[in-house]
Amino acid sequence: MTLTRADALVDHAEVLVVGGGNAGISLAARLLRDGAEDVTLVEPSPVHRYRPLLNYVGVGEAPVSALERPMARVVPRGCRWVQDAVAAVDPGASTVTTGRGRRITYSTLVVCPGMQEDWDATPGLQDAYAAGWATSTYVPGAATLVWPALQAVREGTVLFTVPPEPAPCAATALKPLFMACDSWRRAGVLRDLDVVLALPEKQVTGVRKADARLERAFERYGVRVLRGARVARVDPVLRSVELSTPTGSRQLDDLAHAHVVPHYRAPRWVAGGGLGTEADGGRVDVDPQTLRSRRHEDVWSIGDVASLGTSSSGGGLRKQVDVLARNLAAAAKGRRLRRYDGFTVMPVTTSRRRLVLVERDRSGPRPRHLPVRRFVPRRTTWLFDRYGLPVVYFRRLLRGKV
Repeated sequence: MTLTRADALVDHAEVLVVGGGNAGISLAARLLRDGAEDVTLVEPSPVHRYRPLLNYVGVGEAPVSALERPMARVVPRGCRWVQDAVAAVDPGASTVTTGRGRRITYSTLVVCPGMQEDWDATPGLQDAYAAGWATSTYVPGAATLVWPALQAVREGTVLFTVPPEPAPCAATALKPLFMACDSWRRAGVLRDLDVVLALPEKQVTGVRKADARLERAFERYGVRVLRGARVARVDPVLRSVELSTPTGSRQLDDLAHAHVVPHYRAPRWVAGGGLGTEADGGRVDVDPQTLRSRRHEDVWSIGDVASLGTSSSGGGLRKQVDVLARNLAAAAKGRRLRRYDGFTVMPVTTSRRRLVLVERDRSGPRPRHLPVRRFVPRRTTWLFDRYGLPVVYFRRLLRGKV
């Protein structure tokens, strides 16, 4: 494997990919398989994570070892790896500056570093995490603490939240809710709990039939749903959470536990470099169909950090990688660009062993990949989500083969 570490010099890259998550690794592998000769990846972390499994770690269904690999093992052969973080981007000069002061010029820049937790958006939340009564499967360092905390709950009020956009596949925040409720029901303690869900919108997915199934699951477990509710602040000492709702603020006191997903935003250098605006969470302003920056022709973006007008997901990212790889080749030859239709897929468990896949694009539900009756929770889809997809991910997606 040809790797360029942060202590080696990289002056110029034909294709510079920022971000070593699913988006960056999959795209780099695809470009190299398509014949690209100069692909450089900028990513500081020594560890690569298959993030969807964090939900299963958080309910005792998977070990951390199942989702982590050394970054050096997943960077594709032939890709130069700069193990450093981006500090600034100057699209006018086609230059990226890293945290250690390296300046890298590029011919094509692909921005896909993912989103970051915006702790400042929720005062007190980080301290509540430190106190141990608030957790989330979305935060890698807290995921292993979720299941022991939920198992210890036997009475009182428990809060779960779905994060507002922009967020990584927000609907999957329902996985720990439903799996925990199923476990509490089996243990005979669910009737002693007041389970509250703060939902940022009126519906969960916006797909009518899927939402009807999920609403029935809420009723089955006795979940009290607060719609249009977002976490405004947290009191880590009093174990209380203040929610902003369409009718004003609402406070939940003396919580037994709170599974509160933090708000998210793009890295600040994205908006700082003129690639996006703070009004959109700092995400990259791209044409949502071609994935090309509206402001700079040599800049493209995919994944959570791209403003695409659709809920982000790994299934959607697979489509984005294909469209972008083809568009980079087309742009180099002056040909017509392909279009990404906003396809996404949201896997939501409704119990510990059943899962529903919700597929849609910008026009509505699209049953293109489900040969069975849509929106029905099934054990087979749960098994595929838990065991099949991680194998496909590490053996094929990250190698540019899907």
